[in-house]
Amino acid sequence: MKTINDFNFRDKKALVRVDFNVPQDDQLNVTDNTRIVAVKPTIEKILKDGGSVILMTHLGRPKGEIKDEFSLKHIINEVSNVLGQEVKFVEECIGEKAEQAGAALQPGEILLLENLRFHNEEEKGDESFAEQLSKLGDAYVNDAFGTAHRAHASTAVIAKFFPSTKFFGLLMAKELQAIDKVLKSGEKPITAILGGSKVSTKITIIENILPAVDNLIIGGGMAFTFIKALGGKIGSSLVEDDKLSLAVEILGKAKEHNVKVYLPSDAIIAESFSNDADRKEVDIYAIPEGWMGLDAGQKSRDQFNDVLLNSRTILWNGPIGVFEMSNFAAGTVALGDSIAAATRLGAFSLVGGGDSVAFVKQFGYGEKVSYVSTGGGAMLESLEGLELPGVAAINK
Repeated sequence: MKTINDFNFRDKKALVRVDFNVPQDDQLNVTDNTRIVAVKPTIEKILKDGGSVILMTHLGRPKGEIKDEFSLKHIINEVSNVLGQEVKFVEECIGEKAEQAGAALQPGEILLLENLRFHNEEEKGDESFAEQLSKLGDAYVNDAFGTAHRAHASTAVIAKFFPSTKFFGLLMAKELQAIDKVLKSGEKPITAILGGSKVSTKITIIENILPAVDNLIIGGGMAFTFIKALGGKIGSSLVEDDKLSLAVEILGKAKEHNVKVYLPSDAIIAESFSNDADRKEVDIYAIPEGWMGLDAGQKSRDQFNDVLLNSRTILWNGPIGVFEMSNFAAGTVALGDSIAAATRLGAFSLVGGGDSVAFVKQFGYGEKVSYVSTGGGAMLESLEGLELPGVAAINK
């Protein structure tokens, strides 16, 4: 893996693709700076070498139009605060203004370009646009894992203009190494936990990870499709009736790979999808009509805990209950506790995917697991076995 550690940036301008697509409030203040903090080590390494940094990113979906609410001028103060020094800003990302600002940059300085997506050419992967961007730097660094699955001008196409000076940033390297630990080099037993609502969104992931894992825990709404396929009564729980035969097929493939599949054995059920609904704990195969499963029960939690405490590598993608409602969060909290305990015992734990990451942040598990991925879609495509355009561009 070709990372920035393989290069000395002294007197070089590093053009660094980052993912500063950060959430903002109504006054356009940054409400979560995780993605900015995540790339700090990459920027610091380049500056320490004696180089300068030109940052490029997108923010929101302006769809090729210049819109003030998507301007990066609104996040410049937060970027400066996180990086601990003044970050210069230029109101363009290509053209004369951008080139002048880049040329004036001295070693140790940082420049942030305006939103790449103010130009339609960015998302189209336009080669001419990529070439114009490339003129700004002596080396190209991709540290934007969250957009690595997009073949955009700044994430993939631009790399061809830096045949010998293109590198992964330290964040990208950590992301790729974490996924590699699960799929290729992880210490066994390896356990994958897949939750969320639908089997259909996880089929490719399941098929790709079966040869790598020893245990597969299936929870959340998608579990009910498996329970119904096995003859269980699930009441009005979420189900994909057109995926019942697929669920049986997946269980068969797991058996062929000697993968132990763990489904919930009990559930917290409710009469309606509401935090205040009447609820009770029942056998997951015997949910009465008119009731729906919204969380894993105590027996399921205990069983999952036993599996996880005996695991050495853990992948977690998707909650096992409706954690957004406090009365149905206990199952996912228990799962988080089990993963944290396994991590303390020396297991490597990787958490990825929008809902799982949201849970980890909301309930304070970020420091209790080994690694929390910054890229939802990119991580999922990696787990599906797909080569990400942003990764392929550096590896070529």
